[in-house]
Amino acid sequence: MLLPWVRRAEARRLARVLLLPCSCSQRGPLPRGYSRGAGGKGLLLGAYASEQEGGAAQLSAAGDAFDSRVSGRLRELLAVESGDFPSVVVVGLGKKNAGVNDQENWNEGKENIRAAVAVGCRQIQDLEIPCVEVDPCGDAQAAAEGAVLGLHEYNELKQKKKPVVTPQLHGSAGSEAWQKGVIYAEGQNLARYLMEAPANYITPIKFAEYIEQKLGNFGSNVKVHIRPESWIAAQQMGAFLSVAKGSAEPPIFLEIHYLGGANANDSPLVFVGKGVTFDSGGISLKPSSGMDAMRADMGGAATVCSAIVTAAALNLPINIIGLAPLCENMPSGKANKPGDVVTAKNGKTIQVDNTDAEGRLLLADALCYAHNFNTRAIVNAATLTGAMDVALGSAATGVFTNSSWLWNHLYEASIVTGDRVWRMPLFEHYTKQVTDCPLADLSNIGKYSRAGGACTAAAFLKEFVTAPHWAHLDIAGVMANKDEVPYLRKGMAGRPTRTLVEFAARLSQDSQSPK
Repeated sequence: MLLPWVRRAEARRLARVLLLPCSCSQRGPLPRGYSRGAGGKGLLLGAYASEQEGGAAQLSAAGDAFDSRVSGRLRELLAVESGDFPSVVVVGLGKKNAGVNDQENWNEGKENIRAAVAVGCRQIQDLEIPCVEVDPCGDAQAAAEGAVLGLHEYNELKQKKKPVVTPQLHGSAGSEAWQKGVIYAEGQNLARYLMEAPANYITPIKFAEYIEQKLGNFGSNVKVHIRPESWIAAQQMGAFLSVAKGSAEPPIFLEIHYLGGANANDSPLVFVGKGVTFDSGGISLKPSSGMDAMRADMGGAATVCSAIVTAAALNLPINIIGLAPLCENMPSGKANKPGDVVTAKNGKTIQVDNTDAEGRLLLADALCYAHNFNTRAIVNAATLTGAMDVALGSAATGVFTNSSWLWNHLYEASIVTGDRVWRMPLFEHYTKQVTDCPLADLSNIGKYSRAGGACTAAAFLKEFVTAPHWAHLDIAGVMANKDEVPYLRKGMAGRPTRTLVEFAARLSQDSQSPK
């Protein structure tokens, strides 16, 4: 069966998907009435687009080997483009020498492989074949990421589930890179799982316990502290507690220590993630349409915690601390009211002019706490503002940072992962809009309402940071995927987990002191 040309974003990356027999004992095409789910393995092979208009596709090394094994029948079938074949999927990889695209700010070759492999694996899944061997396509890590990310779907609560397909590397070349790609993708899938799950399944305490369980197999160099409300109060985190008090669910402050560095006393990278497990908006209630998606308002916590789980699985030689203030933002008789004034951990007072701008209140206290550690850098992630979605959409994560050294590492990591970042301004212009406040030191929204909302939110956070290397990642625009990223199904995206992991990996290899 020859599928039509893939639409939208995939059309630029993929040539075609062709299904043909892979079993050595099955040389001819099956009858049109063949039965699915017969067991065995599927095989996914890559083919590069011709450099010349109208020229023949060029097979990958694995494709060439397979073509020899079946006496040239693979090229024959590619040439005639016919037949119903159940076991082999051949996917287009675009141009063979595609590399970093400076206009797109990513490695186009890697993105082509991820997208093509994901689409091919889904074809195998539709055929109900339980296992697929995947051609490394010249980049085994990217191929593994495409396979594992492309097959993931949250169907935990459905009786009818899609068939489970296990992707494996075809051949032995690139096995280490393949395994690395599997770990990267599983990390992002962990974040997707947490973000997609209903809010009554992932409450603050259940989130913390799930992460604790995931980190339980990594030995003594990982410690998890699940801090209760009494500890939060003792830490004088008044801004965080003011958000949590509107909900019947008690708040949790999750603290993770991963000591992978050569010296346990080496300055750690600190990840901070916003963990609002459901955001109703509080008294400033959100519209009911689409409010269910606010189960993923803990995407910052999900991505940073998943990144640490991944770092531990990779045994990265770096110390990382993860901090996640977890609570719900609900309307009740105890909830924050517009105009209330609360006091953050560092003593600054905050006028709560909009209770739906709650994430920055959690982060304010968590960022203050992060300074208790002799940090190498602080990176926080949060689904913070709708304004960021308006500014960048789902193309990239917005990054606000006081450190060009930190920005360069994040940017270079994102080119490799294809999960891009874009630098946004931290001008004093925006700081004045949150510090010009009638009742307190700060307002939790800018005085010009919608103008520069993502920028004023970042300026607010900057008031709780004294560290010279800090970055705020606003991930509101990349929270969910419709059809923009072809190797992710529709649903919560878990972005930018892989970029955070790649960033940590690069930082672990950087022996130079930040400037």
